[in-house]
Amino acid sequence: MWMKTGGWKVNSMDWEKATRLAYAIGRSRLAEQRMDFFRAAADYARLRSEWQLAAPEGKAAMNSTRTLAHDTFISTCDTMAQVMGEKGEDASWRADLGNDRKELGDFACYVNLMLGLAAR
Repeated sequence: MWMKTGGWKVNSMDWEKATRLAYAIGRSRLAEQRMDFFRAAADYARLRSEWQLAAPEGKAAMNSTRTLAHDTFISTCDTMAQVMGEKGEDASWRADLGNDRKELGDFACYVNLMLGLAAR
């Protein structure tokens, strides 16, 4: 994915990385935490899409809600990894995911895409 940040650069979150990370989470035996993770990703991705489609005044009104959903998704990632580690599951996906907010948000959108495709 290309994005402009003063110059053009390649975003490191791509389909391959997102699917690898989502697969690591999806194979966890922690059903409740896994569902919380998927719901948080879908909630944030929905708000991000709505924000993109909104008029400027609508975007301003949505900013705090979108930020809260983003923070919730990040917290859910952290909790998922923590509990996986406590239960002896491989949580190395969390370190690979990193802490860049844009990357984390992109990951939520990829997860939402995977959920949508799986639902057909």
